[in-house]
Amino acid sequence: MAGANGAGAPAAPRPAVVTPAAGRGGAYKAVIIGTGFSGLGMAIGLKKAGVHDFVILEKADEVGGTWRENTYPGCACDIMSLLYSYSFEPKNDWSRMFPKQGELLQYIKDIVDKYELAQHIRFGTEVTAAEYDDATDTWQVSIEGAGAEPGETVRGRALAAGMGPLHQPNVPDLPGLASFEGRTFHSAEWDHSYDLAGKRVAVIGTGASAIQFVPQIAKTAGSLTVFQRTPPWIMPKPDRRVTGLEKALFRRVPGFQRGYRNGIYLLQESFVLGFKNPRLLKAASSIAQWHLARQVPDRELRRKLTPGYTMGCKRTLVSSDYFPALMRPNVELTTEGVAEVRERSIVTRDGREHEVDAIIFGTGFHVTDAFENARITGRGGLKIQDAWKDGIEAHLGVAVKGFPNLFLLLGPNSGLGHNSMIFIIEAQVRYVLQCLAMLDGAGASRISVKPSVQDRFNAWVQRKSEGAVWVAGGCDSWYLDRNGVNRAAWPASTVNYWLRTRRLDPRDFRVEGRDEPAVPAS
Repeated sequence: MAGANGAGAPAAPRPAVVTPAAGRGGAYKAVIIGTGFSGLGMAIGLKKAGVHDFVILEKADEVGGTWRENTYPGCACDIMSLLYSYSFEPKNDWSRMFPKQGELLQYIKDIVDKYELAQHIRFGTEVTAAEYDDATDTWQVSIEGAGAEPGETVRGRALAAGMGPLHQPNVPDLPGLASFEGRTFHSAEWDHSYDLAGKRVAVIGTGASAIQFVPQIAKTAGSLTVFQRTPPWIMPKPDRRVTGLEKALFRRVPGFQRGYRNGIYLLQESFVLGFKNPRLLKAASSIAQWHLARQVPDRELRRKLTPGYTMGCKRTLVSSDYFPALMRPNVELTTEGVAEVRERSIVTRDGREHEVDAIIFGTGFHVTDAFENARITGRGGLKIQDAWKDGIEAHLGVAVKGFPNLFLLLGPNSGLGHNSMIFIIEAQVRYVLQCLAMLDGAGASRISVKPSVQDRFNAWVQRKSEGAVWVAGGCDSWYLDRNGVNRAAWPASTVNYWLRTRRLDPRDFRVEGRDEPAVPAS
């Protein structure tokens, strides 16, 4: 997961946006939301296609998305650096096999500089609403913040939403939480002003972020109590420094780094075979069990840390220092569940009271319910909540019926539990560019996926999900909505996704309306 979120800080000066629409009251060809890997990938794709008439709206005062917002101690990627990067922008001097937050954030900043994207970015500009204007076939995007004028809107012929699925922290509504007199914060909103040294700290949640920051704060906390609801499957993390020889080979031997990257990709991709056939994950689960037994000799603690569901039901995590952290004398793992929070303590369901000075939530993000309060209105006044009253869905995770010229990046059912999300992002960017090219080629003003196409695709998604490990594996996860329906995970291989998005089928879309100049003649 995981920079300073800029909360309360003044926005950096905004460079002039030197695109045709700037300052002329017209509509951009595209409005992009977010400066994480998704939004920047879309911007680069547009530039490579010869399109420079776009703007990127960013609520913070610097780029980075997930890797800007998450700055918790130990924050790092759980996919190897050679794969977790744009395929067209390999970095041959990664310091480690698994990059830390700071190095990934710098990689993103370097990409912005190389492709001269800063001139397109409006910092301190938060999107509050987006409405499709039927009369002009443009999106009216309402914005606010230090980088916006009061009541300002930005117009775009197309809207690409690149906020990412993991950007709204999920804080559980625990009884009595409002009465707590100590410090509370979510891992994605880390309070660096609060010194945890010597404090009695509670961590609620044991997901991907928690297993990274728990080992770090355990070193200085006076006491640390980890409240676990469900133990994760954890594989050993084969992290190490990238050697000088490897870096030299990456620089000097054509194809060596590409081959290295492809090898990592194939290794990660092999896990998809077990999603429909959990027995194939037996070897991997045996390694995880060996890893637990080797690092946790205490039988009772090992029992608490042993998952009771099939591997793959939740995202499998990687760590080689989480289990040892739980063995420290100042650390306690409790599985009794939180009954209530009091002014200076947490009470578990067995009646035990744990006195704490701070509560840190490692409880993940809103995913399947992330759009419940979104103000997005499509054609004919259709609200996104009404379109998704039976559950979030899109065609290929990108296009939503009733919402012309809207493209989601990492939308419904395009998430992965086994491989690099950047692979999916690049496939989606190529697909969106094909949609825009078809729109221009037809001299039209709106493109929308046919309802029957979206319905047929999502019926396939749910058929493919039947019996899959995240549905039938015996756990609850962020892949599933409140009705137990898979709304987040891609139910097949990434190769399957690449093939489906490689070439757009014109029969899947309606292309309508007369094309009008994106910018009125001055």
